[in-house]
Amino acid sequence: MKFMKGLLKKNQVIIYVIALMLVAAGYLNYTTNTSEQVSAQTAMEMEANDDMQIADTGDATLVSSNDVQVENTTEDSNTNTENIANETNSDVNTTNNVDTTNTTSETSSTATTTDEYFTKSKLERDTMYSQMIESYENILNSSSALETQKQSATEEIKKINDTKNSIMVCENLITTKGFTNNIIFVNGSSVSAIIGVNELKQEEVAQIQNIISRELNTEIENIHISTK
Repeated sequence: MKFMKGLLKKNQVIIYVIALMLVAAGYLNYTTNTSEQVSAQTAMEMEANDDMQIADTGDATLVSSNDVQVENTTEDSNTNTENIANETNSDVNTTNNVDTTNTTSETSSTATTTDEYFTKSKLERDTMYSQMIESYENILNSSSALETQKQSATEEIKKINDTKNSIMVCENLITTKGFTNNIIFVNGSSVSAIIGVNELKQEEVAQIQNIISRELNTEIENIHISTK
């Protein structure tokens, strides 16, 4: 009887221990699962947060980079285009100004040189006539000169004055035809006319020849026209 009681108590202890073990195992299993779930959830949330941060950073960087790149590219492009255009316009304007200045300067220089030539040539021609007239007048005023010499001197003075007047008329008439710069030289029966242009048309040559032939009473074949 005592043996049975002892065996029963021993079995109850074993059952109690087993129950405690089961409870402990269940608790441990629950704790482990809960911990794993929390850890997994935390890891997922952290991963999700990291992905969001990476995505946000990536988009922001991309958009900012694109905006800056496009903006800078546009500004640089516009700036470069404006600079190139300004430089081109400046170069073109500079070139045009230089060309215009050079052309104007060359034209002005050429015109001045031409004007000076005709002015100087007329002065020298008139001076020559004045000296010739002065020489003949000295003969007329000389007490030792013969009457025949004085008569010849008078005729030469008249001839020179007539030639000077005819030349003046010719040059004025040629000027009215549009040739401001012109000069005529008479050497006996030969007449030379110099016109201040690059070229003359055939009808213009004919007009000048007719004027000279009529006013100086000279044949057409004795008239020589040149340009300067």
